[in-house]
Amino acid sequence: MCRALTVLCVARDGASLAELKRATVSAEWELAPGATDEADAIAQMDAERPHMLVAFGPYERLVALARERFPGMRIVTDRDAPGATAVATSLGEVRGLVLGLPRPGGPVR
Repeated sequence: MCRALTVLCVARDGASLAELKRATVSAEWELAPGATDEADAIAQMDAERPHMLVAFGPYERLVALARERFPGMRIVTDRDAPGATAVATSLGEVRGLVLGLPRPGGPVR
């Protein structure tokens, strides 16, 4: 069974999450519902099994947990965090970082 690339976005609050999802969305991959706290993000990682995590905010612990539980997951953050694959310095960089990451971080073709 072929599965589209799935991206989970995590941000501090609903407004920030909506902004991050708008910056991340693409016709080439699917977005998971998204989360605003660590517990919800972990629950979605377990249920959705996303290929990629985009976490903007103080989620260093979440990044470490994601890296430990899902070693192949690509992780984009807005700050240096142990386990992050790439750091976006702005929302405008997110989509390019998703596209530019080696498989499975890029679009499924």
